[in-house]
Amino acid sequence: MALPLDGTLETILLVEDHSVLLKLVKQILEDAKFTVIAASSTKQAIRLEAEFPGTIDLLLGDVRTTGMSGPNLAKRLKARRPQMRVVLMAGYPGGALLVLNYGWHYIEKPFVASVLVSKIKDVLRGESREQSTDRFDALKVPRRSFGRVFLGFPAAAPWRARQRA
Repeated sequence: MALPLDGTLETILLVEDHSVLLKLVKQILEDAKFTVIAASSTKQAIRLEAEFPGTIDLLLGDVRTTGMSGPNLAKRLKARRPQMRVVLMAGYPGGALLVLNYGWHYIEKPFVASVLVSKIKDVLRGESREQSTDRFDALKVPRRSFGRVFLGFPAAAPWRARQRA
């Protein structure tokens, strides 16, 4: 890969609504020689993306942001820039479940700077994992609740005794 004359690597659109974290992640990425377009809101990210004339190689955004969710922002921007890769991050358990349905990449906060940079480089150099449609729709799996499901608890479980009474 030929590097640009200024020695920077790919361009990353970073979307994080916590200002301290935005500055920290921006610095980490710039230290790793990425060009970073930093946005503190989804509204600002949409505006910056529309104004940016070059290629945006990767969107790094939070799953939960004010204004619009990270997955919804990613879908909107991917419609305009299909070549753009997506990495979403979250600081709570289960955040990956919101992302994996789309086939996008995920990193859990807090993360170590070297792990973040390594993850981004892997995503940029790897094959695209994005799905063109919702996996559940593609598999024709109905979306429905199964209600209470017996999970193999012993017959002596206290809640089973109450059900029999």
